Amino acid sequence: MTIQPIVEGHGEVEAVPVLLRRLQQELGVYGFRIARPIRRKRSELATEEQVRLSVRLALGQPECAGVLILFDSDDDCPAVVGPRVQQWAQMEAGATLCQVVLAHREYEAWFLSSLESLRSFRGVTPDAISHPTPETIRDCKAALEQHMASGSSYSPSIDQAAFTSQFDIPQAFRTCRSFRRLATAFRNLARATGFEMDVWPPAHWQDLMD
Repeated sequence: MTIQPIVEGHGEVEAVPVLLRRLQQELGVYGFRIARPIRRKRSELATEEQVRLSVRLALGQPECAGVLILFDSDDDCPAVVGPRVQQWAQMEAGATLCQVVLAHREYEAWFLSSLESLRSFRGVTPDAISHPTPETIRDCKAALEQHMASGSSYSPSIDQAAFTSQFDIPQAFRTCRSFRRLATAFRNLARATGFEMDVWPPAHWQDLMD
């Protein structure tokens, strides 16, 4: 069985499978596969017709047991956009589970939440300090570059998967509400493949949460 992601950017095409496989490792189960994401433009994930078309394409992939739609909220409110896209997607998918997650405001907010884990990695300065509220930053990519050494820059298509392999997942969970939404979506999708878990998220992820 497979989980089929749908994403918006070239960087996410490479990064999201890395992220979901890391969540698989945390879960300790490898009985389902993470498929290569289907990429759609941000504008296509804002219309019912295109969302339904994307879901149909996902359902046509081999052994699709669930669909994850992940994209940046940008200036939109996830509490408004997410349920709307979720309704369109699930109506099209029928009995197959769809989960919609908006990274607020950008996927890179999750990196900003855990910069200590990225110190001295791909140009990040050795003294970088995490932002306490990264989901309030309008341009997370630019904010990330501010924590990179002179002459270094961040390119999603080049760096996003590498940063995804390195950032501190528990810290992102504690800091970012949208990452907690992703964790819940992943749990639901894992269950859709037939796997039941006793504890999720892991208890140590929640240490130090207010």
